[in-house]
Amino acid sequence: MSTPYTPETTDRAAVDRLPGPTVVEFGTNWCGFCQRAEPLIDEAFEGHADVKRIRVEDGSGRPLGRTFRVRLWPTLVFMRDGKELARVVRPTSADEISRALGQIAAPA
Repeated sequence: MSTPYTPETTDRAAVDRLPGPTVVEFGTNWCGFCQRAEPLIDEAFEGHADVKRIRVEDGSGRPLGRTFRVRLWPTLVFMRDGKELARVVRPTSADEISRALGQIAAPA
């Protein structure tokens, strides 16, 4: 099981400076869509220990989610060296998450 979504502890400038592959996942602990997606996300992340995963509790008045224009939960933003390369909103399969992870994975 994943760690819970946590309140914002960073800002957009800090996220944009993160090196390497990073996924910023926006949602809430009580969200049914987030709870249903959690096992799919966990499955897709198996074998991707090199990818930093940041789970951010989102909601009204939370500035980080607004800077990413998050409207639905969960929203996963796939970044490499601070640049967004893919996005998955309300995933329904581990495969769609895996495809997005492939876009930020380190070159072989």
